[in-house]
Amino acid sequence: MAENEIIAGLDLGTTKVCAIVGEVTDDGIDIIGVGSVPAKGLKKGVVVNIESTVQAIKAAVEQAETMAGVEINTVYAGIAGSHVRGMNKDGVAAIQSREVTHDDVDRVLDQAKAVPLPGDRQVLHVLPQEYIVDDQDGIKEPVGMSGVRLEARVHMVTAATTSVANIIKCAERCGLYVAEVVLQPLASAASVLSEDEKEIGVALIDIGGGTTDIIIYADGAVVHTSVIPIGGLNLTNDIATGLRTPMAEAERIKIKYGCAATAMVDHDETIEVPSVGGRPPRVLERHVLCDIIEPRAEEIFQACRHVIQETGYVDMLASGAVITGGTTLLDGTPELAEAVLGLPVRRGAPTGVGGLIDVVRSPSYATGVGLVKHGAADLSYAPYDDEEEVESSEIRRVGGIGTRIGQWFREVF
Repeated sequence: MAENEIIAGLDLGTTKVCAIVGEVTDDGIDIIGVGSVPAKGLKKGVVVNIESTVQAIKAAVEQAETMAGVEINTVYAGIAGSHVRGMNKDGVAAIQSREVTHDDVDRVLDQAKAVPLPGDRQVLHVLPQEYIVDDQDGIKEPVGMSGVRLEARVHMVTAATTSVANIIKCAERCGLYVAEVVLQPLASAASVLSEDEKEIGVALIDIGGGTTDIIIYADGAVVHTSVIPIGGLNLTNDIATGLRTPMAEAERIKIKYGCAATAMVDHDETIEVPSVGGRPPRVLERHVLCDIIEPRAEEIFQACRHVIQETGYVDMLASGAVITGGTTLLDGTPELAEAVLGLPVRRGAPTGVGGLIDVVRSPSYATGVGLVKHGAADLSYAPYDDEEEVESSEIRRVGGIGTRIGQWFREVF
C-alpha cells in the first residue's frame, strides 16, 4: 500500500453522519480528521430523505477536511438496516494446473456467490471462512497448495439494491466517489475486535441510533451477520414520553444522566427535566429516568440473545461479547448486557490507529474508524503501481491544502 495515502470513511447513522479521515504512514494508520453532525435524513439505517442526508454529508465532510487539511474525493461508506441479510454458502471449482492460483480462488468464490437473488437485492460481501483442498479442510490461504479440487465456505452478505443506490447517490451529489459500500458491523469489528477474539469466538453488538447490528466470528471468520431494527433512539423516545420532555432534551438527559442499571444509581440523586409548552422545569429523582431506560436496554439485549442462540454458535463464543456504538456509553450497559446475555462482556472502542486517537477513542466512532481500516486493507490487496499511487495521493493532499490557502487569501485580501 502506498505511504501517505489518504482514506476517508463515511458512517451514515440514524442520529449522526460521521466522516473520518486517515493517512497511511510507516507505522500504520493515523487519524487526521473527524467530522460529525446530527442526521435527520435516515431512519433505521436507511435513507428516507435525500436532501437532508446530502446536507449532513456535506457538513461532516467539510469538518473533516478542515481538520485534516486535505480534500476528500473518495469515501468508504457504511450501510446497515433490516434489509441486510447474511447467509453461509459453499462453492466448488476444479484446480486447473494442479496448484491453487489466485484465479482458482476467484473462481471458487464466484461459484459460491452464484445463487439466484431477487432483482431488488445485490451482494455486498463474500467473506471466506475456510478452504478445502482435496478433503483437507481448515485452510485459510490455499494459494500454492497442490490438488485437483478446491472448495470454499463463505459468508455472503446481501442488501437491498435501492438502499445501496441511495447511499451512493447522496455521496455523489456531494462530489464524492464511493469506493465501496461496507456493512457497518463488519467495519466496527475491524476497529474494536482483536485477532485473538475473532479466533476463539466473539459476538460484536453495535448499538446505533436506529439499529443494533450483530456480527459473530468463529475460528477467525465471519459466521453470522444480522441487523435488529431497534436502537438508542428508542431509548430517547421512551424518555421523551415518560418524562414529558422535548426529544432534544430527552437526548441530552439520556447522555448526561442515563444509566442502564437502576441498582447503580443513588436514590437521593436528582435531575432537572425541562417541560413542554412553556411549563416550568421539574426536579425528579434520577432513578426515575433509569427506570425508563433499563427495560428498553434489556429488551435490546434480549433480542440480541435470541439472535445469538438461534445461530447455534453460543458454545463457540469463548471471548464472549463486545458491545460498541454510542448507546453503549450509558453507565451500566456492560453489566446489564452480561446479565441478559449470560456471556462475559466488554465495551469496545477503536484501537490500532494513531493520530487523533484521543478524539476517536469512543464507541461512537467505531464504525467510522473501521471504515478507514477496511479501506486501508482494501488498498493493500489492490494491484497498482506504487509510484503512481504515491504521486496521486500527494497531489491530492497538496491540492487540498493549496485550495484552502488560496481561499483564505481571497477572503483576507
